[in-house]
Amino acid sequence: MIIVLLISILFFGGVLAWLAEIIDPRLPRLVALLAVILDFLVMLTLLGADADGAWLVSFTADWIARFGITIYFAVDGLSLLLILLTAFLGVIAVGSAWTEITERTGFFYFNLLWTLAGVVGVFTALDLFLFFFFWEVMLIPMYFIIAIWGHENKQYAAMKFFIFTQVSGLLMLIAILVMAYLHYSQFGAFSFRYEDLLNVETSGALGYWLMLGFFVGFATKLPSVPFHSWLPDAHSQAPTAGSVILAGILLKTGAYGLIRFTVPLFPEAAMEFAPIAMTLAAISIVYCAKVAFGQDDLKRLIAYTSVSHMGFVTLGVFAWNEQALQGAIMTMLAHGLSAAALFMLAGGLQHRIHTRSMAAMGGFWAQVPRMSVVALFFSIAALGMPGLGNFVGEFLALLGAFQANITLTTISALGLVLASVYSLWVIQKVFHGAFTGDSDQQGQLLDLDRREMCYFILMMLGLIWMGLYPQSFLALSEPVLDGLLSSSSELFAALGRG
Repeated sequence: MIIVLLISILFFGGVLAWLAEIIDPRLPRLVALLAVILDFLVMLTLLGADADGAWLVSFTADWIARFGITIYFAVDGLSLLLILLTAFLGVIAVGSAWTEITERTGFFYFNLLWTLAGVVGVFTALDLFLFFFFWEVMLIPMYFIIAIWGHENKQYAAMKFFIFTQVSGLLMLIAILVMAYLHYSQFGAFSFRYEDLLNVETSGALGYWLMLGFFVGFATKLPSVPFHSWLPDAHSQAPTAGSVILAGILLKTGAYGLIRFTVPLFPEAAMEFAPIAMTLAAISIVYCAKVAFGQDDLKRLIAYTSVSHMGFVTLGVFAWNEQALQGAIMTMLAHGLSAAALFMLAGGLQHRIHTRSMAAMGGFWAQVPRMSVVALFFSIAALGMPGLGNFVGEFLALLGAFQANITLTTISALGLVLASVYSLWVIQKVFHGAFTGDSDQQGQLLDLDRREMCYFILMMLGLIWMGLYPQSFLALSEPVLDGLLSSSSELFAALGRG
């Protein structure tokens, strides 16, 4: 029942936040903050749970028995790490919207909490029909967040986000329905349960196409080239809290889907497709790092760097060995913190000086020293400085991928070089040199206050913890990966990839 409680807190917290606006427009943010903190505290109790088989906790109830659809939630080490990240960044998102969102605050925090509820459902649902239900739940509120509280081209960005995710989601839904039908034809009963579908025979061309349905759905959300073009528009137009949720959490649902569903359900097809997927990952890493150099819009630049960094996740997943998968998971967690922080900084600058153009920035170090130091820390984290979480993730991903494909891993490693260049270039462009703003801008450019510094310090501590003591995270995901690898190791080893 604890999983149902986690989702219910966010669902009902969203409704209460919406209703609270009737009393006071400032009350919804407090309701939302309390709901997310309560959810996070409840999640922490799972850290001491004893595993019941493969799962720490699980919940099952009948739903639509005629078609084998059940309410089936479960949490293991992998999903626990990701729901903890979700709640933690939920607190950060509420904090980033604290003073920025002043209109229709109740409806805003309603959508924010329902997005988080949908994400928790995605990370815990093990009935694929239920999984798809929560996949949709998390997308629709995000559409409203961008379309209502976004910036100048918010309608275009919101519609592009919706079309990309809905079309790719439709392909995944078709693949899910076909899998349920295959279970019926092979075992005499419909089922959408994860463990049941693992037993479905999906070899041949049909299995390959079904795998592609899942891959496109998850790679669009990740995102990976060539399904990435919605992300820069969505990030540049979204409010700061929307960007935090998008970069820190929603992108991770795509990576989670690849690890949990795409490869385990279709090991033979995934093995055959792996060179293509790793090639797309290498292209994403290098190409999007290169495109980032051509951006003047600070949020678009950070968005392209997110696509580049998430390429290491795809690379690690399709290398499909323990080192690579551990690297993919650590990259997901570390990128969640570093990207969220960078988008908070970009959003904070835009909120202060009303522009995202780096041409209108420069010389900010003397004006906002605390913001400058924070920006330098997270830029260094993003480029993969040893001692921080991003380095551990990308190093392990490359180490594992090297065992699968030396050429693509070598190309992907160039992304680390490019990350160093564009990260330091942004610091030079925005914070160093002569102050380029006018007197009005200088008066508007306030440094980070205590509330903002509190959020950034929490994310800093998280990245330092990941970098200096990664075993606390690796130990949680290790049993999960051992189980996933054991089911497909023989098939991958047949081609020298085990």
